[in-house]
Amino acid sequence: MASDHQSGGSLLRRIRLRKASGTAKPLTQRGGANHLDYRVQRENVAVQFVSRNRRRRALLLGALALGALRQRTFAAGTREVRISKGFGILYLPLLVMEKMQLLEKHAVRHNAGDVVVRWVLLDGGSSINDAMMANTLDFAGTGAPGFIDLWSKARGIPNVEVVGVSGLSATSLWLNSNRKEIRSLHDFTAADRIAVPGIKTSLSAVVLQMASAKILGASRFADLDAITVNYPHPEAMRALIAREQGITAHFTSPPFSYLEVQYKNVHRVLSSVDVLGNITLDVVFAPKKFTDSNPELVSAFLDALDEANHFIATNVEAAAAMFVAASKVTVSVGAVTEMLRDPDTRYSTIPHQVMDYMDFLYSIGTIKNKAQALNELFVPQLWARHRT
Repeated sequence: MASDHQSGGSLLRRIRLRKASGTAKPLTQRGGANHLDYRVQRENVAVQFVSRNRRRRALLLGALALGALRQRTFAAGTREVRISKGFGILYLPLLVMEKMQLLEKHAVRHNAGDVVVRWVLLDGGSSINDAMMANTLDFAGTGAPGFIDLWSKARGIPNVEVVGVSGLSATSLWLNSNRKEIRSLHDFTAADRIAVPGIKTSLSAVVLQMASAKILGASRFADLDAITVNYPHPEAMRALIAREQGITAHFTSPPFSYLEVQYKNVHRVLSSVDVLGNITLDVVFAPKKFTDSNPELVSAFLDALDEANHFIATNVEAAAAMFVAASKVTVSVGAVTEMLRDPDTRYSTIPHQVMDYMDFLYSIGTIKNKAQALNELFVPQLWARHRT
């Protein structure tokens, strides 16, 4: 099993993480008396920006296609499948699939042949969409808005169309701030900076727009766009806690959301669940050409994901230990176990309220093509498994 690590907006950031020490005193978990034992390992991140002009963007995507992410040659009868995942517990089912080699197992059961899975770490909707368009991914875990945006733009274009494979996860995104004056969305000023993994395109950015529309008013959905800045979650957490790089807020998922509020200078401003409900946040999608040509592999993927979800539900501490071993921050197994037992955190192949994103993105003009029902967005194998 192979693994690659690339992250950053539009594949235009190269991130080097260097580990350093740092600790946080445990605080009482919200809604209960249990104390969580957190130890935060801070990371120094050197970010090199690459020019956004078309020529260099094309060269970068070409390098990815021909380099680390390309499909490799294996023995006869063996094929490579390339899957991306991101930071945080939203991607835990994919991590379990990786560590337990579940796709390899179910591919054999579905007569899809022997597969070698290459796992790629990508953060931010634009970077994932770029990689998909460069034909360097077969399956991608991503925020639902990023998938919908690409689905709309690519609809009807042969060899470019994408399709949803499954739902993935739901939890509560927390907007945390290190400025005590900020208690609601109304309190942000032009001097503030809100870290999200992709400006206007990432899951956090779109959910922030949706929350703004609910709280500030529909016409003010983009009021906070001008103060959002592009940072991967681990870097954003470090900057928020250390009050560096002008970051005064971070809209993020567990474990980062939980870890940040363990510091006395950081507090939660809002929870996405309180504003939008427990909506599916992440989904898995793929090139439509790939799913049409490999229906048996799609079925194998769905079975593997179902098994991963069952494993998490029935072996919470073991799943938490897997996450801790792979995490970019140091956090105890007990702490992650508590996060996984939070009723806001759910894993399911069935997408929930995904059309809310579709309606919102269409209403603000981000997308031009709109699906009328979920069965237009996702593979038929998903609905064949879950007929109601």
